[in-house]
Amino acid sequence: MGTENAFASEIEVSLRVNGEPVRKRVGANRHLIDFLRLDLELTGSHVGCEQGVCGACTVRVNGQIMRGCLLLAAQLQDADVWTIEGLTESGEIKDLQQDFIERNALQCGFCTPAMLITAAELLSRETIPSREDIREHISGNYCRCTGYEAIVDAIGTTAQRRAASAQKGAAE
Repeated sequence: MGTENAFASEIEVSLRVNGEPVRKRVGANRHLIDFLRLDLELTGSHVGCEQGVCGACTVRVNGQIMRGCLLLAAQLQDADVWTIEGLTESGEIKDLQQDFIERNALQCGFCTPAMLITAAELLSRETIPSREDIREHISGNYCRCTGYEAIVDAIGTTAQRRAASAQKGAAE
């Protein structure tokens, strides 16, 4: 029998994280959230329930939000992964972050990175979502501090500002 087998304890994975190529050996059972936090020191996304329920580990994989605790890093060969750090650095969510601050939508901050990533996905699909649509879209992200009203307000404010800015730009 050769030295390689299907149950090897480590696998080499190549992917892009926040726009940068990453090539690393990972444990075959290493979850994406642990890979990001422990191996790459990207600690903005959090570990919560470790069952995909709370949403604290939400990241963007190949353009879709996903739960980092439910994915194995070894599954992500050639994937494009974005964390809160990357979205912040790119400036993509700067206005959304500012509205979260202004609306006090981030009390303890534990759910905030996942809420921002989830909100960014919604706002990329819908110009001005209703409060009900916002609530439905963020319903997979638990927040124990805010009661969600301030979060919904912040997302709605960002949507309104972006729509007004787009309308102004189209008129010019």
